[in-house]
Amino acid sequence: MSSHTFSKRAYSFFKSYPSASKLLLLSTFSGGGLLVYSDSNPLKRTLTADGQQIKKKKVVVLGSGWSGYSFLSYLNNPNYDVQVVSPRNFFLFTPLLPSVTNGTVEARSIVEPIRGLMRKKGFEYTEAECVKIDATNKKIHCRSKDGSSVKETKEFDMDYDILVIAVGAKPNTFNTPGVEENAYFLKEAEDALKIRQTVINCFERASLPELTEEERKKILHFVVVGGGPTGVEFSAELHDFLVEDVAKIYPKVQEFTRITLLEAGNHILNMFDKRITAFAEEKFQRDGIDLKTKNMVVGVTADEISTKEIATGKIVSEPYGMVVWSTGIGIRPVIKEFMHQIGQGQRRVLATDEWLRVEGCDSVYALGDTATINQRRVMEDIAAIFSKADKAETGKLNKKEFKNVVKDICQRYPQVDLYLKKKKLRNIANLLKSANGDDTEVNIETFKQALSEVDTQMKNLPATAQVASQQGKYLAKCFNKMEKCEKKPEGPLRFRGEGRHRFQPFRYRHFGSFAPLGGEQTAAELPGDWVSIGHSSQWLWYSVYASKLVSWRTKSLVVSDWVRRFIFGRDSSSI
Repeated sequence: MSSHTFSKRAYSFFKSYPSASKLLLLSTFSGGGLLVYSDSNPLKRTLTADGQQIKKKKVVVLGSGWSGYSFLSYLNNPNYDVQVVSPRNFFLFTPLLPSVTNGTVEARSIVEPIRGLMRKKGFEYTEAECVKIDATNKKIHCRSKDGSSVKETKEFDMDYDILVIAVGAKPNTFNTPGVEENAYFLKEAEDALKIRQTVINCFERASLPELTEEERKKILHFVVVGGGPTGVEFSAELHDFLVEDVAKIYPKVQEFTRITLLEAGNHILNMFDKRITAFAEEKFQRDGIDLKTKNMVVGVTADEISTKEIATGKIVSEPYGMVVWSTGIGIRPVIKEFMHQIGQGQRRVLATDEWLRVEGCDSVYALGDTATINQRRVMEDIAAIFSKADKAETGKLNKKEFKNVVKDICQRYPQVDLYLKKKKLRNIANLLKSANGDDTEVNIETFKQALSEVDTQMKNLPATAQVASQQGKYLAKCFNKMEKCEKKPEGPLRFRGEGRHRFQPFRYRHFGSFAPLGGEQTAAELPGDWVSIGHSSQWLWYSVYASKLVSWRTKSLVVSDWVRRFIFGRDSSSI
């Protein structure tokens, strides 16, 4: 009877205090020794020395893509109350989207549910889309995901102290007629699945009896618009599917298949090394992919795509079975409206400073494809830089005065380092020496002359996952040491003010780029002007992408998908 009463009381106790069961388990394995256990998340509660709870700043993060997920993964400051708002409750590994379109990789293998990270970090997540940003009142207006009826859609407002915008971008149609209605995009997991289903459906339709050859040719004509990395990789993946799988599954209609790749520029992959561009064009021609450069799409109907030859102005219309549009990115409507609100309405993209803070909004940050860094020019600040260095106010800089600011100049203006590398100069002192000879002092005019061409090396960062991920990590590290750096700034000198900037400005580090070309061949452009093309680069691509997947779950799923494809071929089901 007594044992029954004890068990009942123990059950009630552990039910009321779940963490006590963990303590009992740890105590058992520790042999009953001294043990300290805490069940609280370090980001949940923050107390002062006298036991008072600190009022946390509310950080609202919009988006769960590369920059947003990276920011959340590295953020560890307990002084922030973090709320994530995104219509997508998962992180998507976008570099493998082309592999989803032909069944090489399954869509679920490249997504990581975001709530796992939220639980681990102690953050909150709301599945909704931000439709308006009110920077004046520090509010965002949100709408829940569309349900099966209007009544299921909820709208609400959310306050913030700090807003991090990481909503990415949308496909850019350049207002080409018919693209929105008739073309497929490749930005989301849903897009890849739709393309995969449509490709299979095209082959099933072409296999129907009593169709003419012209009808089959139309149905099996796949058009890819855009010769960038995504368009090229999708074309290569589709070609591999046709050669390696369609020949076995649909042998009667294989001869009618055709892939056309359209590019308005002179070459495909024009952001890569010329050696890669030349190899890719030659390989596509050998593979039978109809590559048409200097051709601009002017319209897409339900049955035909119209292109204009840039050289002659001639317009040609061709029937097609499917069009995939991959020509770049554009800003989302919510960002466009926000830009008009803060005085950036004339810009093509949201502008931030070198610390990723939106220009004109001290408490709003923007990452990834959403924004671009508006790098300040050296020549805009040349007089202020000289004045800050010339502490003796002599109108000239000696070696010691110049040495005191040279590091800050290179930190504040990254284009200086790029210019020095281009000119093969060791440091900025050599640059001044080349302009001033052997003189030990430099006046303002010589200083201007030496740095006059530095700003020619200013470049916008590419809209890639690599940039977005690094920006998210950078901003999270800034937030982690916010209190420390407010007391003791670690950034470069403020040439137009007093003191120093709180943090070092963001500096992008390029680790290389890949361009899969099909047939187990990949082109790799790596730092140091190293170019590798072929089967060895394909295995490097496999290893790098497997290592970059964000969890062991996705790593194992993707690798198993690759192994399955090698053994059994690609999945040709239309689901």
